[in-house]
Amino acid sequence: MVGFFNILDCSNRFKIKHLVYASTSSVYGANENFPLKENKIADHPIQFYAATKRSNEIMAHSYSSIHNLPTTGLRFFTVYGPWGRPDMALFIFTKKIIEGKKIPLFNHGNHSRSFTYVDDIVDGVFKSTIKIPKKNKLWSSKNPDPSSSNCPFRIYNIGNNKTESLKKYLKVIEKNLGKKAKIKNLAIQKGDIVKTSADLKKISKEIGFYPKTNIETGIKKFTNWYKEYHKIK
Repeated sequence: MVGFFNILDCSNRFKIKHLVYASTSSVYGANENFPLKENKIADHPIQFYAATKRSNEIMAHSYSSIHNLPTTGLRFFTVYGPWGRPDMALFIFTKKIIEGKKIPLFNHGNHSRSFTYVDDIVDGVFKSTIKIPKKNKLWSSKNPDPSSSNCPFRIYNIGNNKTESLKKYLKVIEKNLGKKAKIKNLAIQKGDIVKTSADLKKISKEIGFYPKTNIETGIKKFTNWYKEYHKIK
């Protein structure tokens, strides 16, 4: 939160034309009104990470309001692909399957996500930078939309509009590696979100973002990269 404040302050001080920043789908927390929409409140986070990201969005709104700083917050939905963090599920699953080790599967794998390939995310981030937000003249202070404002501020979901189960995600990894996973089923973790499902009407209409990559294509690209990067035959 301190780091994000510094970004906001520097953006204002150096007259940045448009600040685009990463939020997360985790801000929806306890909200199970699927698909998840930006114009619904996201004030019930069930993990502290999500609380800090929601705080970033609110801080950005204050700078948009006070300093007329255009800001766009992007709520990422489960991004995966090459060059990602090695502590993410796709990396862990792939590594353990190749090594013949057990995969820890929380909630017995009964999760579902709007898995989003990194190339689609890059396309959406780029498109969002081009269209600078303006004051929403139709915004109502009596019936406020949390995703826009009477200042140059906006929030978008950015993800895949198709929700897939974690079990299917794992099966696609197995198929591409040609090897079955060994599973260690575990209870659900505290603060873990069971399902995410992105509503993309707003970002599609306003900046023309449409995800193109299904998990079959995305995971194949990832496993090919992983084996080449780690020199696995």
